Amino acid sequence: MQSTFDKEGHRGCRGLMPENTIPAMQKAIDLNVTTLEMDAVITRDNKVVVSHDPFFNHDITTRPDGTFIDSKDEKSYNIFRMDYAEVKTFDVGLKPHPRFPRQEKVKAIKPLLADLIDSVKNYVSRKNRSLPDFNIETKSLPGTDGIFHPGPAEFVELLLGVIKEKNIMEHVIIQSFDFRTLQYLHLHYPSMRTAMLIEANDKRTMEEQVQALGFTPTIYSPAHELVSPSLVGRCHQLGIKIIPWTVDDKERMQALIGMKVDGIITDYPDLFN
Repeated sequence: MQSTFDKEGHRGCRGLMPENTIPAMQKAIDLNVTTLEMDAVITRDNKVVVSHDPFFNHDITTRPDGTFIDSKDEKSYNIFRMDYAEVKTFDVGLKPHPRFPRQEKVKAIKPLLADLIDSVKNYVSRKNRSLPDFNIETKSLPGTDGIFHPGPAEFVELLLGVIKEKNIMEHVIIQSFDFRTLQYLHLHYPSMRTAMLIEANDKRTMEEQVQALGFTPTIYSPAHELVSPSLVGRCHQLGIKIIPWTVDDKERMQALIGMKVDGIITDYPDLFN
């Protein structure tokens, strides 16, 4: 568990390496992040896979035959309808990313969360570093239960099954825009740290959002545009840490640090150095 300023690498370090891949996590560790931020989805055979989308996004995917997926077809490559044996045949590291020109291109697959955790443990052991935290987002929405993911209870239990098996409970934060998964966690795993994610267009006050959640989360994680000194103060008054996303500008990062945020999520962890 981190007690200092939390340097979080978004999807590992999306600005520098292919997102949500083992190489991205290793690079983020080299850049001294304290937390690896990532996303989780579920396959048809109930495997927990590290992926932002529950499908193969056209920006990053090369099919097994070497061709690229088109934007109009991407959602037909639904990971929730695929076994992991098929998922791992798609490459997500070689296609040049239109928004991240500094991203290094390497062959990479969407890894099992279990394999990613093992790789991180082995990597920090070889480098003689301490194990970072894992900030894992449940990629679910009420409107797509049973279409792109299981319901919140099954999703959380599958995710926690891996976390418990790998014995890293104290190193994990579960974050979500889908408050249902956080509510299930709070009820069944009250010691688990939780982070409520907030979109930039959410017009409710922080207090109204916490009321909608139904309990006090460990972390309030808003789009960075929403952060003000007042918001930071109100979070701290309630005993909640505030860690905004996704801050890719050094000047904005310094401004937020000046406001006394507790951490920052960035695509470019090299900005912390």
